[in-house]
Amino acid sequence: MKTNTLTPNYKGFRFPPEIISHAVWLYFRFSLSFRDVEELLAQRGIVVTYETVRQWCLKFGQTYANEWRRRRPRCGDKWHLDEVYLKINGKTHYLWRAVDQDGNVLDILVQGRRNTHAAKRFFRKLLKGLQYVPRVIITDKLKSYGAAKREVLPGVEHRQHKGLNNRAENSHQPTRLREKNMRRFKSAKHAQRFLSAFGPISGHFQPRRHRLSAGEYRALL
Repeated sequence: MKTNTLTPNYKGFRFPPEIISHAVWLYFRFSLSFRDVEELLAQRGIVVTYETVRQWCLKFGQTYANEWRRRRPRCGDKWHLDEVYLKINGKTHYLWRAVDQDGNVLDILVQGRRNTHAAKRFFRKLLKGLQYVPRVIITDKLKSYGAAKREVLPGVEHRQHKGLNNRAENSHQPTRLREKNMRRFKSAKHAQRFLSAFGPISGHFQPRRHRLSAGEYRALL
């Protein structure tokens, strides 16, 4: 997916950027449908349709996510990688996800395969987006990781142990919740588009409470 870091263009939109960004934030931050966001805005006297909210999320969601990804500090050098299946229109797809040692989502990729070619494709997408090489990668015992790592990341330490990869496995939980609320994804493209924006936006507004004092946590919120 091409990364766009340009300032959002609100030209031609009837509502101001503050309302548009607030609606997009509501949708990606909380487990809400487009109709739920429509009702929350109506409660504040802002009359828009759920279809308008959907168009705002499609147009600006990825742009906001790309900007947050560009502004955030460099992530950790220990990458946890994992894949989980998605059932889309009766067919099994796989969501590949990478997080660092602090739980920050580095990138995701929805693919129809779980083989070496798919693993290499995910590694290359990670390297292109992050533009640095990790010190160590941690995966489960799927052999495709080892084969892809030897070709794409030959000098990086690789630890394969199911128990060490809980951080990546736990990062799938918000996705499962949204998948259930959305009654599953409509297509692989739909899943990729939504989750590419969902991860950075949702994670940005969920600081890790256990590492902060109450005052610091309130200030960040």
